[in-house]
Amino acid sequence: MKKSALLAAVFGAAAIFTAAIAAEGPARKAPDPRSMGGGDCAKNAYNCKDAVNPLPKTNTVWLEEMTWMDVRDAQKAGKKTIIVSTAGMEPNGPWLALGKHVYVMRSNCEAIAKALGNALCAPIVPFVPEGGFNPPTGHMTTNGTISLTEATFEALLTDIATSFKIGGFENIIFIGDSGGNQKGQQEVAKKLNAEWKGSPVVAHIGKYYNYEEIKKHFEAKGDIKGPEADEGLHDDIIITLNMFNTDPESVRWKERVAAGKASINGVSIADKAKNEKLAKEIIEFRTQNAVAEIKKAIAAKGM
Repeated sequence: MKKSALLAAVFGAAAIFTAAIAAEGPARKAPDPRSMGGGDCAKNAYNCKDAVNPLPKTNTVWLEEMTWMDVRDAQKAGKKTIIVSTAGMEPNGPWLALGKHVYVMRSNCEAIAKALGNALCAPIVPFVPEGGFNPPTGHMTTNGTISLTEATFEALLTDIATSFKIGGFENIIFIGDSGGNQKGQQEVAKKLNAEWKGSPVVAHIGKYYNYEEIKKHFEAKGDIKGPEADEGLHDDIIITLNMFNTDPESVRWKERVAAGKASINGVSIADKAKNEKLAKEIIEFRTQNAVAEIKKAIAAKGM
């Protein structure tokens, strides 16, 4: 190639590169490290990292009900434990809503977080492994069920935990209210603890899922009939009353009373006042067990 042709090619390429850069517009400014809250600190003082919260302190422990300032201030006050509760969308006989475990977690995560005193609750994860797709197995044979593969579930938990690590939480606690939740939580906690070396701590609290222990406890106290007459439904008095505490409509209480169907496995739920009292005792029992296990896990760095 002649020298003149070579120079022309070089200058031509340089012109194309310059035009491409120009087409992208002016160079972007480096992000302002003071900016938070979804906006630019320079444009609004409420977007600045150290902006004073203009509203009174919130009493909720639920992350989705808080502003970013609420979370920041809660963490500054020592609330650096986040509870990630997983539930499920599955069939539970003719009386209970598909989101059974979501209703349970709504009462229980809040109770556990408040008892710990230094914790918040992440939004409940409603989607968990419930059965196979092709062919449908497990709960996937029933209309309304939503399932995830184990790989998807573990990836979801990993991304959630990673978000909380970046967000400054020191302890990430997994609790699951269904059998299908346990393996994935355990695997993710084990993997992330090894990867992050306990900073933050990631712990799976398997002993939270202890329905048989709960039933035996209340049978021994004489608060429920035992052993129960199994009606063959995916339902029992413990979970029914746990749901009842969150929302009586989730167990169709009024409709069942009116239809003469206000019992499960031979145990009546017709007495609303009795239901409310026993439901609170069930939640307190589960809360005490969970809090003890969470404290142990944190002390052991999740191991």
